[in-house]
Amino acid sequence: MIYQLAFNPMLFGFYSDCDFSYYDQVLDTSAMLGVIPERFGSSIDLDTYFRMARGKASDGLPFRACEMTKWFDTNYHYMVPEVTSDQHFSLSSSKLFDETRELQALGYQPKPVLLGPLTWLWLAKTTGGFNKLDLLDRLLPVYGNILQRLAYQGVAWVQIDEPILVLDLPNAWRNAFELVYNRLQSCPVKILLATYFGELGEHISFTCKLPVAGLHIDLVRAPEQLTAILDNFANHKVLSLGLIDGRNIWRTDLNATLATVATVRERFTGELWLAPSCSLLHVPIDLEREIALEPTIKSWLAFARQKLTELEVLRSAIEDPAAAEPELTASANVIRSRRESGLIHNPAVQAGLAKIDSSLTQRQNPFAVRRELQRAKLKLPGYPTTTIGSFPQTPEIRKARADFKRGLISEADYVRQMEQTIEFCVREQESLGLDVLVHGEAERNDMVEYFGEQLDGFLFTANGCVQSYGSRCVKPPIIYGDVSRPKPMTVRWSQYAQSLTDKPMKGMLTGPVTLLNWSFVRDDQPRSTTAFQLALALRDEVTDLERAGIPIIQIDEAAFREGLPPRQSRWQAYLDWAVRAFRLCSSGVGDSTQIHTHMFIRNSTTSLPPSPIWMPM
Repeated sequence: MIYQLAFNPMLFGFYSDCDFSYYDQVLDTSAMLGVIPERFGSSIDLDTYFRMARGKASDGLPFRACEMTKWFDTNYHYMVPEVTSDQHFSLSSSKLFDETRELQALGYQPKPVLLGPLTWLWLAKTTGGFNKLDLLDRLLPVYGNILQRLAYQGVAWVQIDEPILVLDLPNAWRNAFELVYNRLQSCPVKILLATYFGELGEHISFTCKLPVAGLHIDLVRAPEQLTAILDNFANHKVLSLGLIDGRNIWRTDLNATLATVATVRERFTGELWLAPSCSLLHVPIDLEREIALEPTIKSWLAFARQKLTELEVLRSAIEDPAAAEPELTASANVIRSRRESGLIHNPAVQAGLAKIDSSLTQRQNPFAVRRELQRAKLKLPGYPTTTIGSFPQTPEIRKARADFKRGLISEADYVRQMEQTIEFCVREQESLGLDVLVHGEAERNDMVEYFGEQLDGFLFTANGCVQSYGSRCVKPPIIYGDVSRPKPMTVRWSQYAQSLTDKPMKGMLTGPVTLLNWSFVRDDQPRSTTAFQLALALRDEVTDLERAGIPIIQIDEAAFREGLPPRQSRWQAYLDWAVRAFRLCSSGVGDSTQIHTHMFIRNSTTSLPPSPIWMPM
């Protein structure tokens, strides 16, 4: 999944043959290892594979799908492996070998990619209490068998991904790396150990000494680790530099990147490989499919195909600087164009940021005072009932929205249809006896896209999809410049809904941190700065809802938790600005207005503690 170019002394192009998956690459690994939960039977075929992914009734009994959760701090979801204390492992799928053979038949020199045994075990959930590391003696022979079979097919290099090396690991797991890779070094292939999504930190010393032929490091998310790695890394190994951002869509500053390579070259005399920081799974495929983007902004972007071209330019610049000079000049011009562009900078937004102080992030009075004022105003029972907010998007709703965007119906017709749907939702909630109502969000296409389309500084692509899970893709917006709100976004719909009932109506907003974490974010300023810009824009919406008579406002922060960095030592810095952004957008209302939030609580790759319970404010 990491495309690499090697140089010194010979040039090779390596292509991963593991880019294709029917559903999920962690699930592919589980299938290859023969790890099939008992409820699905004992053999793996395509039907079993999809029952594990999606669930399926068999003989009248529902088969629960495997759990799905986020892959580290990305918006990709993987299928969680399930293991038992008596787990049996066996090589049970030929998919990897078949795809490798197919690439070889086409004349390529493939570098197959495996999810490492320790990362796969770390991700797995257990049935019953036992130490997952006790399974290594049964698991490693299967990995050895895989490597032996690839060697028999003529494969020279195999990439083994161990991204848990950027996490805070217990000592037992750290010690297990030496055991595992001492066992695997006897296999007749060269192993490239790949890490990404963060810095190796305290794991640098032992990772650099592992008996593998090469190491890949992420120098986009963690450029600060380079010096320590060079202090510890042996010159007889391959060092793969993750120089192209695999998580974002901005063009690379090729001249600055070449300076980094030159710095490495001053201290490292071994073989270097050039690569993206991580898999290109997390970015759209091809910018050339975007024919309607504003040309200047489009020139600042690079999707997966363009990132591979950047790698080629870097190699060319190292081999023959004169030949690459036109591309390097073009890169410098693009970087300068973006930095100086008036499309990015909004003086009014900058002035608003300068005015942020503690008074803007605090409500007027303590919660105890606000609670009594809210009780008197809302007159709710002790345990009021409500919903999260969104009602089903029916085919009729989707058609009306699509027809309006295409100009097939007038704005008046569209508004009338949305108001009819809102009234239906309100009456249904009243008939059910709910205490706090919502308008149902019929007018919204997506909880991020809907707001991004109405905020300055956002850009939307036509085909910029990335995989979320299985066959589901999302099309993240691009935050390219300073964010502001030209006009109210939700007020008309919430105000109309409130006019239909005497019960309190909730206004529904997506919070600043979720808008940030589910977008491609500009990389020319700290993420916290963009979060505060989003918060100021939403603060205006919150106060407008209050003025329109909406007594309760829910600010959804579904992605708040997944923004936590992989390492716990970095959590507090993230939480400080993320919580401040939420307070900034929610603290402009009076004491009698109640603020709610909604957060997802899910399992996590990083084994986070339970999410806090957020009470009305």
